[in-house]
Amino acid sequence: MEFMGDRATLLKTGRFVQRNAVNAAETSNPAADDLAGTTVGPAMRHPRGARGAAPLTPVAAGDPAEAAGAADAVESAEAEERYRRAAESGDTVAMSLLGAALLRRGDLDGAEGHLRAATAAGDRAAANNLGVLLHQRGYAEEAAAWWRVAAVAGSAAAAHALGRHFRERGDEPAAEYWLRQSAEQGHALGAYALADLLEHRGEGGVERWLRSAAEQGHREAAYRLARALELRAADEARTAGAAVLMLGTDQAVPSRSRTHFAADRHPAGMVDGDRGGAADPAVSGADQRHGPGSNEGERASAAADGRSGGAPRNRGPAAEQDQPPAVRTSARSPSLSSPDPTEGPDQATTSATDLRLSTLDEAAQWYRQAAARGHRRAALHLGVILERRGDLKEAGRWYLSSAKDGEARAACALAFLLRDAGDEESAAVWWLRAAQEGDGNAANALGALHAARGEPQTAERWYRAALTAGDVNGAYNLGLLCTAQDRIAQAEQWYRQAAYAGHREAANALAVLLLQSGDPVGAEPWFSKAAEAGSVDAAFNLGILHVGRDDDRTALAWYERAAAAGHTEAALQVGIALLRDGDDQAAERHLRCAAGGGSAEAAFRLASLLDARQPPPGPPALGESMARKSECEEWYERAAEQGHRRAQVRVGMLAAARGDMADAARWYREAASAGSRNGAFNLGLLLAREGNEREAALWWTRAARAGHGRAALRLALLAARHGELSEGQRWCARAVELGPAEVAERAARLREALHQELTA
Repeated sequence: MEFMGDRATLLKTGRFVQRNAVNAAETSNPAADDLAGTTVGPAMRHPRGARGAAPLTPVAAGDPAEAAGAADAVESAEAEERYRRAAESGDTVAMSLLGAALLRRGDLDGAEGHLRAATAAGDRAAANNLGVLLHQRGYAEEAAAWWRVAAVAGSAAAAHALGRHFRERGDEPAAEYWLRQSAEQGHALGAYALADLLEHRGEGGVERWLRSAAEQGHREAAYRLARALELRAADEARTAGAAVLMLGTDQAVPSRSRTHFAADRHPAGMVDGDRGGAADPAVSGADQRHGPGSNEGERASAAADGRSGGAPRNRGPAAEQDQPPAVRTSARSPSLSSPDPTEGPDQATTSATDLRLSTLDEAAQWYRQAAARGHRRAALHLGVILERRGDLKEAGRWYLSSAKDGEARAACALAFLLRDAGDEESAAVWWLRAAQEGDGNAANALGALHAARGEPQTAERWYRAALTAGDVNGAYNLGLLCTAQDRIAQAEQWYRQAAYAGHREAANALAVLLLQSGDPVGAEPWFSKAAEAGSVDAAFNLGILHVGRDDDRTALAWYERAAAAGHTEAALQVGIALLRDGDDQAAERHLRCAAGGGSAEAAFRLASLLDARQPPPGPPALGESMARKSECEEWYERAAEQGHRRAQVRVGMLAAARGDMADAARWYREAASAGSRNGAFNLGLLLAREGNEREAALWWTRAARAGHGRAALRLALLAARHGELSEGQRWCARAVELGPAEVAERAARLREALHQELTA
């Protein structure tokens, strides 16, 4: 290749010597070799990938410490004058150093003569710097010729400059040759430029050269090496099958996609939200943290159509009907889900997580090195890693450092930390700063903040600003805001805009609006699009849609898909279907997942399943201590504490069986107050046994009016005992009507006896 020159021939001339060659100039001043860094010149425009290229600056070569000392000396007027006198007397080293100093100062005319004279005397540092000077004047080809001369003579800095020259002109083979020459000589900028070129071409060896440059203190190389390690850690975790659980979702940068501001209007049987927690507006970004990352929200509004395939809601005693599941509209990001108890210790997950952490540790080290040298994006990513590890204080310091340097995403991330710490006012200041710099995530956060404060107009303004900044979540949040204000037509427009831009939760919300307006045919494609894009809520909603069509098989398939992604209500529906089919073992797995995710109904059904397997307890032996609570009792109590009425009744029964009547009465009363007719009946029994028939009658009356036949029979007996025969007959008639059969039979006999008494 002609452009590479004949290195052997040039060296034989004796004019340009290698770095380790000894000549008079190097003996008198070791700093007079070639450049230790790059050369001065205008910023060169490179193809994609040539990021962070440093401007060319002249420095003296040789030992770095000696070079720095020499350069510092030349900076003083006295030293410059001394070198000028030496140069006039023909000292090659002085000519080179004086030319470099003048070039650094911008005196191109004064520098050129000295550099040409030193170059003619065989000084390769002067040849390199002469190339820099000519490049600054626009003589690129002549500059390249001198760089080639210096590079062939062994100048790593000249080889780097020459490689950049060829890269700028699209001659990548020549660029690679010279950059490799520079990199192999230990030149940091050459190693970085070579890595950048190889990455652009999709070839191997990128990490090796980035590491080489980073180890020499190149901050951009340290940053890009850290990014590569971070991405590799994620790939290794996925390959090993590790489910790396994180709050929220990031991933590359800390934009917390907070939970979405949920609409209040929904069709019958539909709710918004997802697997637990309160909802607030979506905040966009590549990363999602807990949220908002995590988007959690589970607002259930029931629509009771009595279908057994529906998601059961907690509606009182066992005799009461379950309710169907509710369609969900609000988006959420991946969140922590309960492990499958049947899998045992997940050794693969542990191994993959350890692998990921070790790789992330190294990535964090390189981020730290780059950040310490003022790299604001490295400080941002370091903050993300530290935040995920729970080191919020140090994460905040790096976010602050990056934000002060002008990184809007860091300002936004810092604001979220402050908000989570309870300092909402300071958070608003940083969100405002980031939003004013064009960060759509921060604009969304400000919109959510003002919406929560009851300032919808200001919230809308910021959501629009987020959309203007290119954040599609702005359109989605505008849709949610309009829905909350019953501006349904506008909400549909915003949802459509976001959905067409690929926002999966907007597609889900749009489908719900269409379903609400009576267009199930138009809703289904949007549900499907959202589900295929990964929306767990949309998959769950498709299950509900197919249940409404009596297509239980297709519904179950969608429920299973949503359950596999950690959807609590979907796991409950799968568990119910498996129980119906008699597959108790598989049902137990899904019920455990749903119960662990916070479903009270799943906890109750799991407890009932475990309870059915237990042998009936025998009479306690004399002096026997109270038995430890069984697992089914613990699940009953968990459901009861979440307000599940049937679970409360069952916990009360267990307490009564233990002889703890006070605890039993407490749980019965809670269930009865929430509307449980079984709870009201049992509470009446306890009160009657204690002699408080008056209050017992009040609870039995409530139960009988709610349809409890035994309570009606008790009221009839109580009335007969008090001589109120007509009242007794009335309650007997009610008991006969309500049943069950044995109660109806007893009530009929009692009614006949009362009739005879009245007609006697």
